[in-house]
Amino acid sequence: MAEWEVFSIKYADRGKRTRGDSFIFDDNHDAPHDMDYFMWLLRSGDHVILVDSGYDDAEAKARDRPIRRDPGVALAPFGLKPEDITELVVTHLHYDHAGGLHLFPNARLHLQAAEMAYATGPCMCHDTLKLPFTAGHVCEAIMRLYAGKVIFHDGDGMIADGVTVHKIGGHSRGLQCVRVKTRAGWMVLASDASHFYENLWARKPFPIVVDIEDMLIGFDTLQSLASAPELIIPGHDPLVRDYFPSELDDFIHRLDAGPIQDVIR
Repeated sequence: MAEWEVFSIKYADRGKRTRGDSFIFDDNHDAPHDMDYFMWLLRSGDHVILVDSGYDDAEAKARDRPIRRDPGVALAPFGLKPEDITELVVTHLHYDHAGGLHLFPNARLHLQAAEMAYATGPCMCHDTLKLPFTAGHVCEAIMRLYAGKVIFHDGDGMIADGVTVHKIGGHSRGLQCVRVKTRAGWMVLASDASHFYENLWARKPFPIVVDIEDMLIGFDTLQSLASAPELIIPGHDPLVRDYFPSELDDFIHRLDAGPIQDVIR
């Protein structure tokens, strides 16, 4: 089975948040709690897969959430151009994961069927559920579908030898995580199945949620898929940059060899 190199690529961060923005039922809800925004690159020989696309400067301005690095140029340290990406796993269609789809014109998207149905269905009549989505991003996924460049998965699916996706739900109806074979074992890119390590280990749900039961069951699913607990990578935790070594520049960290210090649980 192929083994993959795995890189996190930070493209934005957000301060002025509190623990109440990250955890339901937190006793210290008004304490500061920052968030990082990541994409992930998988590489095995000449084969590359991008996981999520970030969001662009237009979306950053619309939501007043500035980006540090445009996703369209974030792969330049790897010697890659946006046009080089032909396989893109979309963990879900929220703005910060699908806001850069248009930047990768040659990419075939891997998406859960449940996510497309959710983002285009009656749930979007509710402003609270609609808030993390941007219509233009969903329309880009639909345009890609009509161009024959969407592969739908229903639950578990294979992307390539050593790379699989697994439906979690909870945070969004069709949220999926990515399981990757690495030299350290099976690594799981949780994306928003666990925004922070603390969501997972303390079983604290994230406040943006369509189904809390699915979110809680998803924490167990993440553990069952990973070879070791420290190989579960949360989707937004700044601690990832402390636990894993930087590579190429300060925005990129290499994950596939495992953490360089003990992951607190």
